[in-house]
Amino acid sequence: MITVQSLSLNFGGRQLFENVNLQFDEGVYGVIGANGTGKSTFLKILSGELHPSVGSINIPKNYRLSVLRQDHFAFDEYLVIDAVFMGYKKLYQIMEERKVIYEKTDLTDDDGIRIAELEVEFTELGGWEAESDAATLLNGLGLKDAHYSKKLKELEPEEKVKVLLAQALFGQPELLLLDEPTNHLDHKAVNWLADFLVDYPKTVIVVSHDRHFLNAICSYTIDIDYQKMTLYAGNYDFWKQTSEMEQKLLTDSNKRKEEKAAELRKFIERFSANASKSSQATSRKKMLEKLDFDEIKPSSRKYPYINFESKREPGKDVLRIEKINKIIDGKKILSNFSIDVLSGDKIAFLGRSTTITTLFDIITGRMPSDEGKITWGQTISWEYFPIDNSSFFKDPSLNLVDWLRLYSEDKTESFIRGFLGRMLFTGEESLKSVKVLSGGEKVRCMFSKMMLAKPNLLILDGPTNHLDLEAIYSLNEGLKKYVCPMLFSTHDYEIIQSVANRIIEITPNGYIDKRISYEEYLNDKDLQNKLETMRVEKS
Repeated sequence: MITVQSLSLNFGGRQLFENVNLQFDEGVYGVIGANGTGKSTFLKILSGELHPSVGSINIPKNYRLSVLRQDHFAFDEYLVIDAVFMGYKKLYQIMEERKVIYEKTDLTDDDGIRIAELEVEFTELGGWEAESDAATLLNGLGLKDAHYSKKLKELEPEEKVKVLLAQALFGQPELLLLDEPTNHLDHKAVNWLADFLVDYPKTVIVVSHDRHFLNAICSYTIDIDYQKMTLYAGNYDFWKQTSEMEQKLLTDSNKRKEEKAAELRKFIERFSANASKSSQATSRKKMLEKLDFDEIKPSSRKYPYINFESKREPGKDVLRIEKINKIIDGKKILSNFSIDVLSGDKIAFLGRSTTITTLFDIITGRMPSDEGKITWGQTISWEYFPIDNSSFFKDPSLNLVDWLRLYSEDKTESFIRGFLGRMLFTGEESLKSVKVLSGGEKVRCMFSKMMLAKPNLLILDGPTNHLDLEAIYSLNEGLKKYVCPMLFSTHDYEIIQSVANRIIEITPNGYIDKRISYEEYLNDKDLQNKLETMRVEKS
């Protein structure tokens, strides 16, 4: 059992949370809350990386704690299999010491004694099963035997993430801390991870913005809001329904009390000067004083207004992509890729993020193709949300108002500030320099720019990156309402399922193009078996 007692943290001059008391038993705990409320900070306190201002964390001494590493370059010089072993520090140290002794040509008596001690520890810690356990994790996440002897620096970014995740899971630690574990994972790896965590026999604490993932894995939800943490016995949907019901009950209760208070005030005002009614008026004054209104604190959760409109309807001819080929650094990224985009298409692109980004950059003219042709319909005006938006925010002289004015037909201060307000930039925040914006703030700025353009085709590459759950929900609703064609790439299951009517997956050996929903795509066993062979790199 892990306990958190009277925990408070003042971070950067701001109180993140105070007087937190929690108990963690076996099970999966999802931690949710708006950006900046302290979700990742809470995990760092649990891991010992940060220390609370007040309070204590009590973890049994025999518990092993494991954390998903966020530094994707820390193990670049290590082999994949060794990086996984390093997740169990004590076992890895024993393995390395055994290796050094066994490589000696002449063993001393001391070496013999030491190797005997190491063999006992090696066996007790599961060393004989280590390689097969690591392989099970790596294979489950989609990495094959050929990856094991590679150094991490030779891997694709998505593959590195899988190795670090396998490292965190290795050795079945008593406490597993995972901060955004589904980032950059393909849908198959996410499903495998969800199944693994549901069956995990110990304590898992997860921070994630993936609603579908949280619903699949969580037996408990910890909500960080109002500078406190509240534990709910259930998954994300259960928390949402319960918290909304609690808010409604408080609001309705206060409304009834306010109506009662108005009635009492009216009686007091009418009869307080009336001698025959003065005692009744006095009684009602006491009743009014005793009315206790429930405190409803303003939530840290705020939903931006995301609503994409178009100036004109798209014509029948939207976009034709013909025989696109692209090689980067000697590696074939796209090969003979051809599709026609129709006016009703909402296309979700699956595959390696680098491949999809390359395709979108070619479509929008940010990158030339080696071969092939892109033909736009004459009526089409598109807007592109790139996965890297840094080039839009380089001018330090621009504040948010001036920046958004560059993209608006209406240049008036009141209009620009009003638009920014709907995107949660209120008051002095609208005068911030674009150079100091957070990742989530830049994303909201990009959405503002795109909404003002009123395009009749959207191209979105990783639009949920850096967003909190509330902004993701708003984006999801905005995309569902958009009536024009769309090309997009995201790891958010709910967005793909609720928005896409066409799925295109690009693999190293070709691509699949199906006009079906995401669930139908994932549940088509014949199709998935075919894709399994297509996803394998040719040597």
